[in-house]
Amino acid sequence: MFELPDDEFAQVVTDAAESLPDEFKSKMDNVDVVIEDYPPRSVLKKMKPRGLILGLYQGIPPKYRTSRYGIRPVMPDKISLYKKNIEQICSTREQVYAQIRKTLLHEIGHHFSLSDPDLRNIGW
Repeated sequence: MFELPDDEFAQVVTDAAESLPDEFKSKMDNVDVVIEDYPPRSVLKKMKPRGLILGLYQGIPPKYRTSRYGIRPVMPDKISLYKKNIEQICSTREQVYAQIRKTLLHEIGHHFSLSDPDLRNIGW
């Protein structure tokens, strides 16, 4: 386990998001990225994971948004990164940095309607 200070972890998340190609960033509409220590119990109860959850996308992917999307105010989609779980599987600073990026890209993939098998096939 390798722990990063909260501000460093947040900066790595910001850097990873900013490093995305413009073609992806420009299509990420109404999405917030948040850092939480652990997933809430409600998420664990609903998902019943076999291992640690490192991140989670919650929302409506643009592909499934109808013309009625946004007529009324809509809460942003949410990408959660679970700091303590990410740190738990890493033993160096470099591994934490790489895992943050990989997890963020994985969850962004869900925003673009990619499934877990699709994401595993491309290494995310």
